[in-house]
Amino acid sequence: MRILVVNDDGIQAEGICRLAKLAAELGEVWVVAPANQCSAMSHRITVHSQVTVRSADFPVEGVTAYQVDGTPADCVKAALLYLMPEKPDIVFSGINFGYNTGFDILYSGTVGAAMEALLHGIPAIAFSNESNGIYGAAERYLPEIAKQLTEKRPPANALWNVNFPGCAAEECRGILWERVPSQQQYYLDHYRKKEHEDGSFTMEADGIPARTAEEGTDIRAVLERYISVGLVKNNVLRP
Repeated sequence: MRILVVNDDGIQAEGICRLAKLAAELGEVWVVAPANQCSAMSHRITVHSQVTVRSADFPVEGVTAYQVDGTPADCVKAALLYLMPEKPDIVFSGINFGYNTGFDILYSGTVGAAMEALLHGIPAIAFSNESNGIYGAAERYLPEIAKQLTEKRPPANALWNVNFPGCAAEECRGILWERVPSQQQYYLDHYRKKEHEDGSFTMEADGIPARTAEEGTDIRAVLERYISVGLVKNNVLRP
């Protein structure tokens, strides 16, 4: 199995190293990731400037890696058009530093890269972890989940979205399947506003985590220390 691993946090991020290491146990792995931090870029692509692609050192043995001076979606395009000799069987995106749940899915560069894979007819899984640097639950359950989802093909217009609570493996309460996106953001809108003498003002994002969510949703699952697994659909594509 050929696996393309991408992310939005950049090629040096801890999450992509963890994901590529797991992927290497499942098949042939190619890592193509942004050279810099690209969070919240959604499905953005570069159209008014050049994109530079170069080989990269990567701390996982046997993995071919490239860094792209562009967006997560640019990374997928570069991999499919110019880097990989054959089309990948699946795309793994992540592990993102921070949940991609609820309305935040729409902003996510992690999900944007996975959506780009769908446009080319390639199944994709987006993986995210709570932004506290604790990967115990992910380490314990990610191999099991990845193997199951690579064998279960979703509809052609949908990708798997997996979110891990940031906790020790023994604190994780298990896996909840078929979770739907909550109708709110996990990182609630909150900005620090600074007014200036010329009448302008600046806004600096300072998202506050949600504390409650609807039953059966992705946010409710992670708040209760479950792993959330569900489908995210692209309404442009036919199922």
